[in-house]
Amino acid sequence: MTETRAAVVRPGTGTFVWEEVRLQDPRPDEVLVRIVAAGICHTDLAVRDEKLHTPLPAVLGHEGAGVVEAVGADVTRVGAGDKVLLSFSSCGRCGACEHGHPGYCDTFIARNFAGARPDGSTPVHGVDGTPLGGRFFGQSSFAHHAVVDERSVVPVEAADEDELALLAPIGCGIQTGAGAVLNELRPGPGDTVAVFGAGAVGLSAVMAAALTSAAHVIAVDIVPSRLDLARELGATDVVNGKEEDVAARLTEITAGRGVTHALETSGVPALLRQATDSLAVRGTVAVVGAPPVGTDGTFDVNFLLNGRVVRGVTEGDSDLLGFVPSLVGLHRAGRLPFDRMIRFYPPDRINDAAADAAGGEVVKPVLRFPA
Repeated sequence: MTETRAAVVRPGTGTFVWEEVRLQDPRPDEVLVRIVAAGICHTDLAVRDEKLHTPLPAVLGHEGAGVVEAVGADVTRVGAGDKVLLSFSSCGRCGACEHGHPGYCDTFIARNFAGARPDGSTPVHGVDGTPLGGRFFGQSSFAHHAVVDERSVVPVEAADEDELALLAPIGCGIQTGAGAVLNELRPGPGDTVAVFGAGAVGLSAVMAAALTSAAHVIAVDIVPSRLDLARELGATDVVNGKEEDVAARLTEITAGRGVTHALETSGVPALLRQATDSLAVRGTVAVVGAPPVGTDGTFDVNFLLNGRVVRGVTEGDSDLLGFVPSLVGLHRAGRLPFDRMIRFYPPDRINDAAADAAGGEVVKPVLRFPA
């Protein structure tokens, strides 16, 4: 058993509170990780506010980075002392997993949002023995230590723990945005990519699109500072949705043809409709923004009949062991400078970090744990 501290969210509180907790020893398919850093994602805040599936109380966090301290008897992916990034969980046995698409695992929701292992147990308990939701996205990394599903663990190269901490957001936000572009949309020469929402996911998509041969990479948002950053990260055009007619601007940029690829990252149904309406014939909009459960969207059915596609994308359709290290390599080569989005916070300022993210003051807050 490991005694550690974790940020616990309890029902009706809407806040993270650091508590002493106890972690069970890793099971045969689990890994004990000392957390070095953990990014804060919109999904963490939605669960905190009880808008998504995970029951509370629970330990959240799903963009962890750390160092392996112990492994279960059947673990082969990593060993003690390895530097690792943490990401989503998958079964490894269903058709999607076997074909390299674990983000579409048959049991994705249960494994990542249930706050428990597949058998319903949790590795996290309070000091009084009360069970707390754990294994959120296979990890629950808002803690100094985490017991992690082996399939959520990716070994990576990092010069030191400072570099490892910078890489933490790859586990969800960065791979979601970059993967949606590189793995799903795959823009080619002369194409146009419009990204709706210039948060961490959207800006990651902008950076990825800038690596392709697309003729235009357009960022749409209402926060001027984020649009400025989008330009610095590779956007050829920006559109301020508060000050400009988005449809008219996209028509102007594309010379009336519409965008060939769109990405909706905000989870706002009106923006999804806007993204869909912007499509060229045979264009595709990838939907990654997650609104509250039960949210409906609309589109003009006849408009879709010209080959237009609305496609849902989870975790950038990332095959973790291949795609995550490739993103690390792009970052180390200076071609994916997502560090420009990051601001570090000490763990005891987790609620300040969450508020700054919600208020648009910071794009990607990352908790940096002491050694």
